[in-house]
Amino acid sequence: MKKLRAFTTACALVVASSAALITGTAVAQQQQFINVLTGGQSGVYYPLGVALSQIFAKDIPNVRSTAQVTRASAENLNLLQAGRGELALTLADALSDAWKGNAEAGFANKLDKLRGLSATYNNYIQIVASEDSGIKTLADLKGKRVSVGAAKSGTELNARAILKAAGLSYGDLAKVEYLPFGESVELMKNRQLDATLQSAGLGVASIRDLSTAVKIVVVSVPADVVTKVGDPAYQPAVIPANTYTGQTVDIPTAAIPNFLVTHSGVSDDVAYRMAKAMYDNIDTLYAAHNAAKSIKRDNAIKGMPVPLHPGAERYYKEVGLIK
Repeated sequence: MKKLRAFTTACALVVASSAALITGTAVAQQQQFINVLTGGQSGVYYPLGVALSQIFAKDIPNVRSTAQVTRASAENLNLLQAGRGELALTLADALSDAWKGNAEAGFANKLDKLRGLSATYNNYIQIVASEDSGIKTLADLKGKRVSVGAAKSGTELNARAILKAAGLSYGDLAKVEYLPFGESVELMKNRQLDATLQSAGLGVASIRDLSTAVKIVVVSVPADVVTKVGDPAYQPAVIPANTYTGQTVDIPTAAIPNFLVTHSGVSDDVAYRMAKAMYDNIDTLYAAHNAAKSIKRDNAIKGMPVPLHPGAERYYKEVGLIK
């Protein structure tokens, strides 16, 4: 009798263990991963990406979300196409080039898996020189040492476009550095660079840091130069006075929209939940960086260069943005 009871107990334990294993496997299978592709830590993409990953982890059931440091737009889009991320921040011109397959911009083939989630805020072309460099205009960059952003990044693509429109090329510069924002600023502090071009939201941490360490000049990009770029993504804009220490007047420049992009391999349900969670918690994004305060749901689908993800489309129909 004792042997029978022991056998019965053992069988019950095996069944219970098997049930727990099956249940645990099912839970693991249900877990979703959302990797948010951002940019360098001293830019705007990174704090926004971190905030988004925290929103998703909190609001979307069975989701594990992370924010990944990258070289921003071009790398982000290539990673999305390869399925190595679920959401990315990117500049409009880089996104358009990726969708077309512009090899000169770093996209050998059309990235046909890209799908739009939302428009966000505008990047501003911010060309900042040390006062000691003597640079006051775009023409003064000739013969100077300039950082143009990480190679093939959205910033670097912007640099090529703006310099070309101003009648300049990399060959006209004394030295070209392909560096992220933070590293560019450190070289300027050490007088190893004369200027840096940074495509970012207003009040970007790297330039705020630089402006408190050395006297700077924010270089104008006149409206006629913006027009000569020949890309509708580039629009005349203004860096308001006192955005940075020592910048006491408004500075004309170019603005380029940023977008949040996902890919066709992301399920409709996850894309829907990402869009909904983002706008349900928009104050969290606003708190992450001042640039995010221009993100409005009413503008979410304006100017999107790629097809909208069906999951995001479902959300925008639900809230009345798409009829």
